[in-house]
Parts: sequence; structure tokens; C-alpha cells
Amino acid sequence: MSFDEGVIKFKAHWIKSNLADFALASEMNSWRKKLYDLKLIGAYEGDIGFGNLSMRAGEGLEFIISGSGTGNEDWTGTQHYTKVIDFSLERNSVTCVGPIVASSESLTHALLYAFDPKIKVVVHVHHRALWTSLLHKIPTTQAHISYGTVEMAREVKRLFDETELKNTKLFAMAGHPDGLISFGSNFSEACQLYFDLL
Repeated sequence: MSFDEGVIKFKAHWIKSNLADFALASEMNSWRKKLYDLKLIGAYEGDIGFGNLSMRAGEGLEFIISGSGTGNEDWTGTQHYTKVIDFSLERNSVTCVGPIVASSESLTHALLYAFDPKIKVVVHVHHRALWTSLLHKIPTTQAHISYGTVEMAREVKRLFDETELKNTKLFAMAGHPDGLISFGSNFSEACQLYFDLL
């Protein structure tokens, strides 16, 4: 595990408020519970949470994402989700509105939504055995690139351009031990990629 696990590396512009998208958060929460029960989302020693999920909100680039540090929660409610309403790679910034600041992986989620309008959900999990078995067998980010950074977002674009990522809808993060990201048109599609491998 990297020592900076769970650290937000972008400039967070957080507008604290209640989350209006209760229905979306409720759907996300049911899938998040399944992932938590399978230990695909959880916490390392020291209560450092890992794993997050997001869902596109409408037809634009806004999305609902689980908040920073929520991986260690065995139960989540709408207070654990926030809406990302803007992001900038050039400024390394994310703007979110909700009761909690957005996950440290928000830039990567944002870029995936920007790449392909058919992507409606993104799911980031940690699982040592799966990660080890899939590393370099599926599209894999370069080992020197850290999670949650502009470089990681650009690396995911490289995978989109140079590998079969559009078809696999699953990639491993070599520089983020245990880290895997899937995406799809709905949670069933994105989560089943993990369920089939366990």
C-alpha cells in the first residue's frame, strides 16, 4: 500500500450543501453495499478507506461520486455522496457540491465520462489477488504514475487510444497497488466484471 493512500491530490473546490440527487445516491448505495460485502471497497489498517464509485448525473459531464474517506463505512447514506459539477486537468481542480468532498479519484472518473458518452458508471475497487492476476494482462497504467493525479487521467486516455480498454471496460493501476477500475452503461455491467472474476 502506498503511504499516500486516500490523499486528495487535486485542488478541491467544495460547495458544502445537501445532496439533491437522492434517487441516484440511493441506487449507488445498494451497489456499493455489494462491493463492500465482497471487500472490494473497505479500509486498510489505520482506517484508511479505499474504493469508490460514481454515476453520471444526466447527459452532461456532471456525476455523483462517493466522498473521500468513505471506504471504511459499512453503511452509507446520501451524506456520503457528492456531485462533481466541474473539473479541469489544466488547473488540476475539481468542483463538487454536496455534504462531503469528492473522492481522491474524481479526476480519473471525470475523464472517463468525458471520453465516452456511453459510460454511465465508474467503479474503483481494491483487491490484491485480482490485481496481481490481472496486472499487464488487461490494459494497465504505467507503474510510475500515481492515482488521483492529472498524469493518471492522461494515462487513462492513453489506454483508451492505444489498448483494447473500450472493449475490456476494466483496467489495472500498476502504480496504485490493488487498484482496478471498471466502467459501463450501468452498475450491473461494471460490477459484474469483478463478480465474474472472484
